[in-house]
Amino acid sequence: MSESVTHDQGPSSYGRPLLGRILSDTFNLPSAKLDEALAYQREKGGRLGEVLVRLHMLREEELLEGLAQQFELPWAPQLESTQIDHELIKKVPIAFCRRYRVLPLRHENGTILVASSDPLETVAFDDLRLLLGTPITPVLTTGVSLLACLNRAYDEIASPTGAEKVMEDIAASESLDQLAHELDEPQDLLDATDEAPIIRLVNSVLFQAVRQRASDIHFESFERGLVVRYRIDGVLYPVLTPPKHLQASIIARLKIMAGLNIAEKRLPQDGRFAIRTSGKDVDLRVSVLPTSHGERVVLRLLEKENRLLNLSEMGFSGERLSAIHQLIQLAHGIVLVTGPTGSGKTTTLYAALSHINAPDKNIITVEDPVEYQLLGIGQMQVNPKINLSFAAGLRSILRQDPDVIMIGEIRDRETAEIAIHASLTGHLVFSTLHTNDAASAATRLIDMGIEPFLVASSVVAVLAQRLLRRICSDCKRPYNASADELDRLGLPPGTNQTLYRGAGCPACSQTGYRGRTGIFELMILDDEIRRLIGTKADSSAIKQAAIANGMVTLKQEGAERVIQGHTTMEEVMRITQQEIEV
Repeated sequence: MSESVTHDQGPSSYGRPLLGRILSDTFNLPSAKLDEALAYQREKGGRLGEVLVRLHMLREEELLEGLAQQFELPWAPQLESTQIDHELIKKVPIAFCRRYRVLPLRHENGTILVASSDPLETVAFDDLRLLLGTPITPVLTTGVSLLACLNRAYDEIASPTGAEKVMEDIAASESLDQLAHELDEPQDLLDATDEAPIIRLVNSVLFQAVRQRASDIHFESFERGLVVRYRIDGVLYPVLTPPKHLQASIIARLKIMAGLNIAEKRLPQDGRFAIRTSGKDVDLRVSVLPTSHGERVVLRLLEKENRLLNLSEMGFSGERLSAIHQLIQLAHGIVLVTGPTGSGKTTTLYAALSHINAPDKNIITVEDPVEYQLLGIGQMQVNPKINLSFAAGLRSILRQDPDVIMIGEIRDRETAEIAIHASLTGHLVFSTLHTNDAASAATRLIDMGIEPFLVASSVVAVLAQRLLRRICSDCKRPYNASADELDRLGLPPGTNQTLYRGAGCPACSQTGYRGRTGIFELMILDDEIRRLIGTKADSSAIKQAAIANGMVTLKQEGAERVIQGHTTMEEVMRITQQEIEV
């Protein structure tokens, strides 16, 4: 991302300050690390910035901020589609923007601002200058932010046929069942030219789901019709109510796309298919369930381009992050992550595995299903049809000489026993468990039939987590906390505390929330907690001992996020299902 440079005190031959000097001054990059990166650069080649990021000496955001200083360019760590002139980007092909990772933003002071993650992308800047007939001013941003904003902006100008409009067209159709069986090869939904109304309706529903960041799509059959709902940031929103006579055709179309048996309507079925929309590859897992009013279909959307978060991006506080780093470097023991379905447990485990993944470690997982591919890690998917359960897969894994094992979920006594045996024989084991808080994990294992002394000697830590919706940054508004809110937050009466809420805007679909962040409860087992587990103490006694040992509860961390302005009190109460008590 930058030309080869040394880190002398003076300016470069280009008349600009040297990148190494800027990074040292701005981000306290030690001279020893800079010397190491320069030696690597001399031996292997490449740009200094890329070398620093590759060696994990610098984050991409820090490098780009340094480059912005070096080239005296504006720095925008986050881009929003609301900042973009849609008439301007209509003049630039999306393929060009994707190829060169550039995005025209708007006219400003006689020039056009163009977002880029590389200040040396002069060919693209020259082409845009010729195409638009106006001088160009680059604005540096991260690659992730640029691509996300690029896709969102071109989605907004694509003007696809709305689902409601398609339903109006369908009203005149006479052969719906025949149309629902038409199937072409998967393609980008923005380029789809299918004339069949049912196909266009389903494509429109899928397209809008990806555009609105939905994680699931529900097609629910009721007595008087079909209801389509999107799950966005963990909450279901109704988006469409097709009439009853379209139900069979819509569900048949979905089953054909997933390769399922459209004639079988009495048994549950599972399948999957892939689509492209706005240049994104999206995998969809399909679950069909027969109900009294017809079949019900739920689609889980998984974007292939989604970058796995690292531990520092999960929302851990500094002290807790240090504790997590120490735990995942242990040689043996069990680390459990607990929480309800959809609380981000698998994402946390993937982040932990990615952090410790190294050529000198053999890491193997057994999952149901494998959601994301991790380079350098062996991943096995359970298959009940051939009796490949978690327990059976775990037995096989132990014969593969692993250092670290990840079990998707401990569901039964057999899996728990093998996991404990593995941890006691020198393996580090990660797994998930369905409990409400960290303290309940031990009692859950004992309820499965595991001896208390085995639980106490094998489990080293339990991390409970939830996902909270973030307040939308575009419509975030301050207000003064009421007396009731101050009391719930544990603040003295009369405190002048500013809280925030989202007013609702197009960017967040009028919900006031956009995106999610985690809250965590980390219980590290000390001697007192092990003693309580060994005596079959209840979870409340274990929890009190953990709090006395310094554990911050989910409710306490949720209250902190409210005070920090990240979320609302209503959201914390919804997630923890209890009043905030500090």
